[in-house]
Amino acid sequence: MIEARQLVKVFHGHKRGTVRAVDGVSFIARPGRILGLLGANGAGKTTTLRMIATLLTPTAGTAIVAGHDVQEEPQIVREKIGFLTGSTALYGRLTAREMVEYFGRLHGLDGSRLDARLNEVFSELEMESFADGRCDKLSTGQKQRVSIARAIVHRPEVMIFDEPTTGLDVMTSRTIMRFIEKCRAEGRTVVFSTHIMSEVERLCDEIAVVHEGRVVASGTVDELRARTGLSALESVFLQLVGESLT
Repeated sequence: MIEARQLVKVFHGHKRGTVRAVDGVSFIARPGRILGLLGANGAGKTTTLRMIATLLTPTAGTAIVAGHDVQEEPQIVREKIGFLTGSTALYGRLTAREMVEYFGRLHGLDGSRLDARLNEVFSELEMESFADGRCDKLSTGQKQRVSIARAIVHRPEVMIFDEPTTGLDVMTSRTIMRFIEKCRAEGRTVVFSTHIMSEVERLCDEIAVVHEGRVVASGTVDELRARTGLSALESVFLQLVGESLT
């Protein structure tokens, strides 16, 4: 469902000069499974996911999403994906319902079809109690549910989560993790980036370890443990990226 093919992203004019943020990243994500991109901050995870989501244009390489090339058919790719980050901004003056309705219309939903889908999503995410509350008055957890709702209102086949629990409390993080697990159970393709080891162990069927813009190792948690001879995932990660264990 997702195939990254030697993705490269170079930023010019950066304060550090030319930066090669992503340097030949390749991986495959399959339906009904969660692929985790595991790496430290600045490893290139977010840039990779933004290229797959068509928010950034690759310098080289490409990605295929649900059979469509992100460079040749970006609009079709956008119709196939839902994208959620831990820092998604909302329009504060809109209510939760207006916010999700707006994104539903962007994806071509209208009339009774849109109304039915809004009711379905708000029920699924237990949002009825604050559906008519303005986004700038909602709690952090409620805002994140609005972000989820707008990401799934068009029933995407592919879900991309870019460190979605960053800055969230334990209860809200648990809600996000349960939703990611639900996406897998529904047979969607899920790509999930994080630097939190407990999230990887709970959620990911397969892992791609990203370091300095490259995938340095990939496989299941058990496969990576066998490869390194270590059991603690933090130690496995450190060895794979060439860092000292002490």
